Amino acid sequence: MNRIVGLETEYGCLVSSDDRQGGPDAFPIRVKNHLFKIARLGAIDLHYRDYEEPPGNGGFLLNGGRLYLDMGHIEYSTPECISLRDVVSFDHAGDRILQNALESMAIADRVSFVKNNIDHHTGATFGCHENYLMKRGAQFTPQVLSALLSFLATRQIFSGAGRVGQANPLAFEFDHGRHDQPVHFQISQRADHIVNDIYQWVQFNRAIINARDEPLADYRKYRRLHLLIGDSNMSEYATALKVGTTSLVLDLIEEGIFPKRVGLMDPVQATRDISRDPHYGWIVRLENGQTRTALEIQHSFLGLAKHYLAGMDPENDWIIREWENVLAGLECNPMSQVDKIDWVAKKWLLQTFIEQEHIGWDDPWVQSLDLEYHSIDPRRGLYFALVDQGRTQHVVTPERVAFCVQNPPANTRAQARGIAVRHLRDQSVSYIINWDSIAVESKDPLIMNNPFHRYQSEVAQLLFTERDNRPHVSHA
Repeated sequence: MNRIVGLETEYGCLVSSDDRQGGPDAFPIRVKNHLFKIARLGAIDLHYRDYEEPPGNGGFLLNGGRLYLDMGHIEYSTPECISLRDVVSFDHAGDRILQNALESMAIADRVSFVKNNIDHHTGATFGCHENYLMKRGAQFTPQVLSALLSFLATRQIFSGAGRVGQANPLAFEFDHGRHDQPVHFQISQRADHIVNDIYQWVQFNRAIINARDEPLADYRKYRRLHLLIGDSNMSEYATALKVGTTSLVLDLIEEGIFPKRVGLMDPVQATRDISRDPHYGWIVRLENGQTRTALEIQHSFLGLAKHYLAGMDPENDWIIREWENVLAGLECNPMSQVDKIDWVAKKWLLQTFIEQEHIGWDDPWVQSLDLEYHSIDPRRGLYFALVDQGRTQHVVTPERVAFCVQNPPANTRAQARGIAVRHLRDQSVSYIINWDSIAVESKDPLIMNNPFHRYQSEVAQLLFTERDNRPHVSHA
């Protein structure tokens, strides 16, 4: 890709009812402590990162990513990635890290982590946030934002993870008369919980685009696009297509290229309407009062990508080819994409089970299976049943994912962070590690404003050279 990308995933925790050593709130803490203190996969924070993040709440990992507790959930952030396959590999490395911890602690038989976005019992939601580094000079005019929101609202047709039912009560239901019929299944987990198109704060006003300007890099050159709308994907293919198509759309936007007349009348309502449409017509209303389908809107972005970005490199060509293939498959028969798209795979599994057991979509058994689709335990997760049957498309190898558990990307500043974590986890000195800086007791901090630079020599000077003899550290 032509940019730095990272994913943040919050994991749900399921605990068997007969476990007497704690509930879902206790085990994330125990797992976090095991990873840093026993498995030694990272360097724990020694300082306050925020008023909600005291010392010991989390830390950076050997692979350059970060793991911490966020309102009771374990959250894992991938390191900065340029390669699309690195994004997928490091995303799934987070699953492997947590599952390995459960097995090492001998609790995997009664505790599991689920990579999903909803809680059927309390109505809560937890996120999968996407981060895309962009050029500061990119013009976010109303027309550009309108087009971008249209793309993000409609991409769920191939990136949605699927869910049974709907949030109850549904947050900010703007039109109570539109959805009198019960919703048995919808294609997105996050759609019910997105209440704004663009907003700065996250927790109580989840928006499609989070507007805070926090580039974690050189403010003069970069901005960070922070997205809240995406689902957590089990499918490697769906993750790759979600991130890859979004990156290409941002490539176009940075060059001032975007489809005209695709702006939605109400992006939030359109997101919900698409998610809940049982007939997969996915019709939305535009700002000009006309209607189009989500497939037509996606094709308008795809056409521009093919014209301006095809032939530039193999990764772009893979994204464009698969984007076109999956849209064609969805248009012909959505259920033909069971090997690629999470919501299709989940619906196929649940529909088969419902017919075999002669039960309804409102049966609690179905809700339970909905969650089990997202279990990261290969022995229990329903997604892995499809993997074992050869019904899934793979983008990366298990060996690459295993490597990414303890090793950072080789072509971003995460390389320096991984080196620092490997060294400092064994030291008694004070340190502060951030995304864009590393500071060690009594030494000048290393400022890493360029996420495309590896900073290997600079971090070596910081860590392994005495202060009086250390040459000037480049902060470029």
